[in-house]
Amino acid sequence: MKWALKKFCSQRDYILFLIGINTGLRVGDLLKLKVSDVRRKKRIVIKEGKTGKPRTISLVNIYDEIQEYIKTIDSVWLFPSRKGNKAITTTQAYRQLQKAADMAEVDSIGTHTMRKTFGYWFYKQTKDVAKLQEILNHWHPSITLRYIGITAEEIENSLVNFKL
Repeated sequence: MKWALKKFCSQRDYILFLIGINTGLRVGDLLKLKVSDVRRKKRIVIKEGKTGKPRTISLVNIYDEIQEYIKTIDSVWLFPSRKGNKAITTTQAYRQLQKAADMAEVDSIGTHTMRKTFGYWFYKQTKDVAKLQEILNHWHPSITLRYIGITAEEIENSLVNFKL
């Protein structure tokens, strides 16, 4: 996906995807970001649109790429539209992800895929469902596991070697 976004879409779309998969933010929250929110910052605090809760986001692991990207844009918005002085819409973000997915031969992708990808890999690396539940602002750990598709995967894997 990263390759396809760079090759067939734009740096803007690549950075959107990069921030999305590394933070787990909803696309609506990503598109509200301004250049001033991330310029020379390794950590930001945002108010999530859906929950209204504040959330601290670490950008340390993608800091350099973000800083290089913002040097190339002339807008207050981090993900500017070519139509007027505003950010791209969620529909446009979806279209760009879909375009890259088609080129990368990736099936079934949407804007929410970035959040789920973050959740899946965070859990795979840490095995800390409680922390992930907190990050994603889910009500219960079982919701978090179902959300990232771990429950079904773990059941399937545990049955592979099961034999009576």
